Amino acid sequence: MAPALALYRTSVGKKVVMALTGLILVGFVVAHMLGNLKVFTGGEHLNEYAEFLRTVGAPALPYGMALWIARIVLLVSVVLHIVAATQLTLQDRAGRPQRYAYHKKQAATYASLTMRWGGVIILLFVIYHILHFTTGTAHQNYIHGDVYHNVVSGFQVWYVSVIYIIAMVALGAHLYHGVWSMFQTLGLNNQTWNGVLRGIAVLTALAVVIGNIALPVAVLAGFLT
Repeated sequence: MAPALALYRTSVGKKVVMALTGLILVGFVVAHMLGNLKVFTGGEHLNEYAEFLRTVGAPALPYGMALWIARIVLLVSVVLHIVAATQLTLQDRAGRPQRYAYHKKQAATYASLTMRWGGVIILLFVIYHILHFTTGTAHQNYIHGDVYHNVVSGFQVWYVSVIYIIAMVALGAHLYHGVWSMFQTLGLNNQTWNGVLRGIAVLTALAVVIGNIALPVAVLAGFLT
């Protein structure tokens, strides 16, 4: 435990924590997007999938237990990711107590700003998303257990769809820079594989953005009713 804490106190250790928690979160985002696409197979299939998530591990695990375990892992990952990112930002600022007389817009600076502000937007969106589709608190026509109805009726409100689309664009930018940084932190990048790894980062971001945006667009266009 002591060596792990000693490593975490360094910037390298914090970056490793961000990379590993980021890997967990990216896996969830991709899986969540693929599950959401079941909306195009019809309400019955989507609702069956939602019920399946609550019965995973049965009868060894109680109803919904696996889903709660996944939620706890995700929550811990999010907290660790945010704490490590915040500490790295503060360390970076402490290392540069005076502002530069001339601030040059570099790719690294752009990526850093994108990650920080994108992370804030995504965090606020996740809170809204939970209130909208999980608890139904922010959903006027929420019906417990009818996921298909909640998705369609939720996205029929145009400004809700706009919020989701904007959030997905922010998520895409965050994913691209995050996945690429993760490869660098874990030492997977090199001259031979850089093009492939950057391509994976781009494809991951595009797949998630296009897949998730397809839902509100399909509802607004009348393809899903």
